[in-house]
Amino acid sequence: MTASNTILTDGFGRKHNYLRISLLEKCNLRCTYCMPADGIALSPKASLMTADEIFAIAQTFVKNGVDKIRLTGGEPLLRKDFPEIVSKLSDLEVSLSITTNGILIDRHIEVLKQFKIKKINLSLDTLVSSKFNSITLRNQFDKVINNLHLLLNNDFEVKVNVVLMKGFNDNEIVDFVKLTQFLPISVRFIEFMPFAGNKWDRSKMVSQNEILSLVENSFSSNEIKKLEDEKNFTARTYKINNFQGNFGIISSITNPFCDSCNRIRLTANGKIKNCLFSNAETDLLTPFRNGESITDLISNAIKNKKKVRAGMVSVSEMDDPKKHFDNRSMIAIGG
Repeated sequence: MTASNTILTDGFGRKHNYLRISLLEKCNLRCTYCMPADGIALSPKASLMTADEIFAIAQTFVKNGVDKIRLTGGEPLLRKDFPEIVSKLSDLEVSLSITTNGILIDRHIEVLKQFKIKKINLSLDTLVSSKFNSITLRNQFDKVINNLHLLLNNDFEVKVNVVLMKGFNDNEIVDFVKLTQFLPISVRFIEFMPFAGNKWDRSKMVSQNEILSLVENSFSSNEIKKLEDEKNFTARTYKINNFQGNFGIISSITNPFCDSCNRIRLTANGKIKNCLFSNAETDLLTPFRNGESITDLISNAIKNKKKVRAGMVSVSEMDDPKKHFDNRSMIAIGG
């Protein structure tokens, strides 16, 4: 094992080659599972990474084995210097992608094309305009749908992320699957997860088994095909025969995929999180600004990664709010 591989390999032999960088904590939607009802205290602008700092810190990760970078937020397209950031990152030998709510796609599509960002994760939790307004507190449904089609018409690879919540959108699961008949998209159903301020409880969650049961009740067993999971999968994927697209299930709660995790998260204010569920963070930006090496800090953060969900092995442990109440809200971590 080379030195570079060692730095990004944890105590369980998992090699981390995938860096998710949050560009900012702001968003132009107010999704209730992501943004606490009373908002969050935003980091001062001076404490956020600049475009040059994002590039330099990312460069350190790439030198040590990262070959995939996803830009997240908040809403990453709200950064006024988004074109500058992707221009810099495109010089690195990595696959670049973004997660977005889709509202600003039409303004930035030429930038995405220019810097060869072809993989887009688009958040869309409902196909009903009125429900979109109630979950996001914004009237932008038509804009998102139009930009989804704009991406597809320009040959982008689109994954549609759907956070499922019982009593809100679980009755749309089959509708989303049927959408893949006509659109070459991958719909990914995500189990509702606990974060600061989102009032999580297990009764709101739609499990992997419940999702599959609903699909199996609408399609015959010989129509549903299980696809081979990717090497470091988050979604277990399925396809309805003769449909253009497919669907997957991200079951972080009921059937986690921690054994093959290869992801590292860098918050907008320059802190590394080795797990989405962990409240532990390591500040990289302050020492970087002080001219210090951040390599050992990165290595130590990776070495301290727990085997499963920041140490929460069972679902019952996740029922205890003391285990996750002091983690960041999702918007401040990066989707």
